[in-house]
Amino acid sequence: MSETVTPEQATATEKPTVIILYGGTGDLAKRLVLPAFWELYTRDLLPKRWKLVGNGRGDVSHEDFAAHIYDCLVEFASTPDPELWKGFAANVLFAGGGFRDSNPGSLLDVIAHAEAELGEDRTIIHYLAIPPSAFEPTTRAIKAHGLAPGSKAVYEKPFGTSLKSFHELDDLVHSVFDEGQVYRIDHFLGKEATQNLHLVRFSNRLFNDTWSKEHLAQVQIDVPETLDIADRAGFYDETGAALDMLVTHMFQVAAEVAMEPPQSMAAADLQSARESVIAAFRPLDPDEVVLGQYRSYRETDGIPDDSDTDTFVAARLWIDTDRWQGVPFLLRTGKMMKKSAQRVSLIFKPSDGPVHSIGSNTNALIFDLKGNGAIEIQMTVKKPGPEPLPAESCSTLHLENVATGSMTAYTSLIYDVFAGDRSLFTSSAGLAAAFEAFAPMLGEHRPKVELYDDGTWGPAAATALTDDVGWLLGG
Repeated sequence: MSETVTPEQATATEKPTVIILYGGTGDLAKRLVLPAFWELYTRDLLPKRWKLVGNGRGDVSHEDFAAHIYDCLVEFASTPDPELWKGFAANVLFAGGGFRDSNPGSLLDVIAHAEAELGEDRTIIHYLAIPPSAFEPTTRAIKAHGLAPGSKAVYEKPFGTSLKSFHELDDLVHSVFDEGQVYRIDHFLGKEATQNLHLVRFSNRLFNDTWSKEHLAQVQIDVPETLDIADRAGFYDETGAALDMLVTHMFQVAAEVAMEPPQSMAAADLQSARESVIAAFRPLDPDEVVLGQYRSYRETDGIPDDSDTDTFVAARLWIDTDRWQGVPFLLRTGKMMKKSAQRVSLIFKPSDGPVHSIGSNTNALIFDLKGNGAIEIQMTVKKPGPEPLPAESCSTLHLENVATGSMTAYTSLIYDVFAGDRSLFTSSAGLAAAFEAFAPMLGEHRPKVELYDDGTWGPAAATALTDDVGWLLGG
């Protein structure tokens, strides 16, 4: 959620609202979206009058859908308070039979049912928690049944799988919605710790004055995961790590680090600052990208024996602005790695002068993006004793003392949809620039996928991308 709420945004949350959750019984809704709606309800941050309508192909009663949500909360959040749950469940509906332009299923009837209680002067939020292949027919159906005017539409990632498919989908979406109605969600931008990247920088001269090529040797954005692909085999094998993580989450985090100071902290200025720097991303050089696949990947049910899908990617990204010219941004993520983490590391150049650390730790400012976040400083200090010898020290500032009231990324972003705050969402122009930078990875020069052992740090070739620095996490 953005730092301030304007009177206009507060007014927007007062309007009666129907939220249509396409894919309401799917995995994404179960793990992330439904718990976020529940958290908003418990914080009294939903509109004063609302209905949540799940939509899917199955024939599910309103009561059964409410029971499904309850089970999701028990598994992925916490057991709901009985009294609070009664109020939430009373606003839950389900529309079965799917939703297509030729056959709306029961959705129109259920919307009419909601309108009977809320009134026709309501806002509709279309939340597409569905596979990307279903974006196109669902968008066409929204238009065909007259549900687009005055509504908002939330699209999950990936919004396209290439520059060409992005433009095709974007053209379709813009034939149905104005850009201001569209919210392309990237939950990394909703993380409290990610937003700290620009808040800490712009609010503290201690950091802001050293945030440039004059002081920094490189930036590492590192998101290793110990998890496998679990029950996402079908989706993952069509997508891979680079498309699933690099062109979306990691490019956006890189832009958070690299953006110029915005004119203000208003939504439009923040989004403009972030996406202006994405436009300066140099297209990836396949020779500076390493792709990998964990060794047991092809043993997963549903994965072809000859799959060359990447489950690991490490890349060197260059940003052609005056501030960052010549500073490599090292991006790394993968499945089944040795450790899970979400870190941004600003690595400083060696200091001028007679004293240098002789140890292995480099001078770095590290932002931990998991949970409430933390800021870690690796630096050289005096070694205790009579001689003026250097020693390495690492100090961590945990942010629990300012974390009261923090919300999950999905909770924050969904609230911003209600409030009409688009500062933490990607725009059409921003995503187009991201796909242009990623485009070389989709052609004939795509790097060969290298196997790596489960539970390791990925292909050894990824270390060479960091020159003589090495990855701060895992060497």
